Amino acid sequence: MKFVLATQNAKKKAELSAILHDLGVEIVTEEELGIHVDVEENGTTFAENAALKADAVMKASGLPAIADDSGLCVHALGGAPGVYSARYGGEGLSDEARYRLLLRALAGQTDRSAHFETAVCCAFPNGDHLAANGECRGSIAFSPMGTNGFGYDPVFFVTEQRKTFAQLTAEEKAAISHRGNALRAFRAALEAYLKENPEG
Repeated sequence: MKFVLATQNAKKKAELSAILHDLGVEIVTEEELGIHVDVEENGTTFAENAALKADAVMKASGLPAIADDSGLCVHALGGAPGVYSARYGGEGLSDEARYRLLLRALAGQTDRSAHFETAVCCAFPNGDHLAANGECRGSIAFSPMGTNGFGYDPVFFVTEQRKTFAQLTAEEKAAISHRGNALRAFRAALEAYLKENPEG
């Protein structure tokens, strides 16, 4: 069964394909289908944004579409940057500029607890939807550490690992990350769905 992944990111395709391969699922990207859907992510939650993207790509392709949305929620900032994580501080900022802005916003804060969250949604042409979520809890470091990863990884400290995301290997991060947790939950949901709906 063929699914389209609502992304231009080849790494996301490889990651999802590895998780779903034994379910008999083939993952293709928008680019491989010759479509590009520009979706305004105006939802107030990660789940809403993932559903918006999945629905739009499903309608454009006629195939079941999988989309995700992720972000960092800092508790002392009322959950910000949240759904605005990729746009925090405005368009055009680099990853480093965003996390340094975040560190300034937390200056003097003793509560530095935070969590990363990912929502995954699959929209089927028959109107069905599957959704899954994943979280990873941690705190915001006082200064960046590590060179791996991207985004806020250098300042997101995972207590159990005693490292930031940017200090973990890709494998170590995938084992505990919000995205990894969400994709594993989605795989379980999709496996159950396909058993009940073998034709999709």
